[in-house]
Amino acid sequence: MELRARALELLELSDIDEKPAQTLYLQAQAATLEIALDATFVATHELPRHPERPLLLPHTKVRRRSPATAEGRAVLIHAICHIEFNAINLALDAIWRFAGMPRQYYLDWLRAAAEEAKHFTLLRGHLRDPLGHDYGDFPAHQGLWSMCEKTAGDLTARMALVPRTLEARGLDATPQIQHKLRQVGTHDALAACALLDIILHDEIGHVAIGNRWYRWLCERQGLDPLTHYDTLTRRHGAPRARPPLNTSARRAAGFTEAELAWLDSPAD
Repeated sequence: MELRARALELLELSDIDEKPAQTLYLQAQAATLEIALDATFVATHELPRHPERPLLLPHTKVRRRSPATAEGRAVLIHAICHIEFNAINLALDAIWRFAGMPRQYYLDWLRAAAEEAKHFTLLRGHLRDPLGHDYGDFPAHQGLWSMCEKTAGDLTARMALVPRTLEARGLDATPQIQHKLRQVGTHDALAACALLDIILHDEIGHVAIGNRWYRWLCERQGLDPLTHYDTLTRRHGAPRARPPLNTSARRAAGFTEAELAWLDSPAD
């Protein structure tokens, strides 16, 4: 089984049961996978293939609701569930699209894809029971995937702006979401907090993968990671981190003190 070709096949899957299941199965085969480090693959469809639901809207059109109500909590969990479904695709895209990296790069992103599949499955299960909804019941947006498209031709930019920028925002947001859910205090709200603990732990590892390979690529190209990051964020219109930063999680994910100071400084 060849990993990069299989990752492309999974990106072309739209079934919300099959994609996570097949991603987890691929991870289970990791030790036996061949990796075509220099092969070029061509997608036969626009990627990724989307399920018929949820309805995809511009992010400005997606309504937020208070987690104080059961429906508001369902909308919140649905939004996070959609992020995790997209994150499966982000990790798979990092595998098939970029040739010539060390074998460990592909295995790192395969692990991330499998953990995102686990997160999606856990959140979808919570959305169904106890919240009485399913993935697709509410509109969603594709803000996370749009940066994937912008960086499709530049692996260094991909590592800089997807895992260590957009996904890292989840490290900051998760404790705030958990605080609101604990204030609600219902059984389903507290159960959601426990799921978010699992996700936060794993996402630290995913951001660390992005940090590791971003620095590896910068070193190979003779680039200063901090200076080049500033250049990339301006070039691609990447959002700045919004305080308060979860500095302990970001440090655990490999951010340096200089990077944290830059993130916490006012934008020009």
